[in-house]
This record gives sequence, C-alpha cells and structure tokens, in this order.
Amino acid sequence: MMLGAPDILDASILIVDDQDANVKLLERLLSEAGYTHVSSTMQPQDVCALHRANRYDLILLDLQMPGMDGFEVMEGLKGDFADGYLPVIVLTAQPGHKLRALQSGAKDFISKPFDLIEVKTRIHNMLEVRLLYKRLESYNEMLERTVLERTAELRESELRFRRLTELASDWYWEQNETGDFTQVSGPALEMVGIGMPAFLGHAEGGGATGWNETERALLQAQIAARQPFLDFAFSRVNADGSRQQFRVSGEPMFNESCRFTGYRGIGVEVTARTRAGEPGAL
Repeated sequence: MMLGAPDILDASILIVDDQDANVKLLERLLSEAGYTHVSSTMQPQDVCALHRANRYDLILLDLQMPGMDGFEVMEGLKGDFADGYLPVIVLTAQPGHKLRALQSGAKDFISKPFDLIEVKTRIHNMLEVRLLYKRLESYNEMLERTVLERTAELRESELRFRRLTELASDWYWEQNETGDFTQVSGPALEMVGIGMPAFLGHAEGGGATGWNETERALLQAQIAARQPFLDFAFSRVNADGSRQQFRVSGEPMFNESCRFTGYRGIGVEVTARTRAGEPGAL
C-alpha cells in the first residue's frame, strides 16, 4: 500500500481564503511543487457544495473570514464526510485558535505569515496520510465485498450439497458442537418410522431401544474424537422382531478460525426389513 510522488502530486486540493494575496501565494507554491489539481475560492459559503462536487483530498482553510469563519465551514463539512475524517489544514495567525481548530476536526494547522518550507512539508505529510487512509478504506470495502461474495458462494455450495446428498441418500443430518441435532431431513424418517438422532446421539429416558449398543458406542467414540467416518454399518431390531440395516457417513465441520462447530453427514438403509432368524437376517 505504498504511495509514490505522482500519487501525492495528483491529489485534489482546495484553497479557501478571503485574501487574494494568500490564495495566489499558495497556488503558486503548490504549482511550483508539482501539484496538478489545485483550485481555490474566496467564498467560504461555497466550500461544502464544492466539496460535494469534487471530493477534495485536502482543504486548506483560513479560519478568519467575513460572513462565515473556518470553524463554521468545518461544522458544515462534517456532514459531507461520512467517515468522520476531515482532511483539513487550517490557516491561522492566531495561536489560540490552533487547539480549538484541532478539537473541531482539523488535522493540522499552518501559521501565518507563511513559512514556505513548513507549508510544503505539512501539505505533503497530510496528503500522504489522507491518501493512505482512502486506500485502506477502499481495500476494506473490497475485502468486505469479497467476504460477502465468498459467503454467498459457500451458502449456495452448501445448499447444492444438501440437495444432492438428500437425493443420493435416505437422510441428511447435522449436529452442533455440543452434539445436539440442528437438522435431520429425508424420507427415511417418515418411511421407516425411526429417529436417527436416537442412534447417533444419546438415549433420552431409555427410549432408544433396539439399537446395537456396541455399534452405537463405536460411532459415538469416532464423533467424540472428531474423526470422519464412511459407510459405518449399524443395525436395529424393531419391536416386532424385524431387523433393519443402515450405513451412515459423516464429517466434522470447522469455521474459518478452525474451531469445531459440529458434524454433518448422510445415511441410507441398505437392506429391507427382515424377520430376526429368517434367511439373510444378521
């Protein structure tokens, strides 16, 4: 984010002073220093409108002017700078006005009568800070847009993933970091009349009956270790003696800070219900 001399010399500058001699002196000084976009006004009432039209990088503002002084101009400018940053250097012959000007939002001051070396140095330094500030602001906006675009792409990708997995499996499931189910969907839940959270999670009130507890313990250990699993086989014996066989796959999820946020996965019933003890039963 480095700035070169051309960047600074190409900055837009507005001179505001009711004394024609001061305006001409500053215009000549800036022109000789190589600045290419310098304009001026002797009417302080016009400054806000001029700034809205031109968005100056720097305003050199005299404090003592008839009709509307520099402090009033700065108050008007505050409404034009949405970021609250006033790129203003005040011009004053009153030492007591310097602190008040800084408290009013000015970023620096130049004393009258002018010391030409001081004028050029303060203007250069002020412009360097201002242009870096604008570049940083632009970079942050670009970064924010990029994050929003990537987030939208990620959400779209996750939506496509869920739709595909639901088409390719009997159910899709997600758990949060504490093991609670945040989503369970798919026709198997209604079709076979079982609740998969009872197998993947913990039994509540002894209601998770019929599952093979050895298989259940093995899968819960893998989840506790935050390990992915593929086609993990498990079975259930129903109250009528029929047996069902399933396979489930899952992967841990992490956020952009690599913090574990839960699991997601799919499952499928791999055999039709069979009566315990009949051919093909396990």
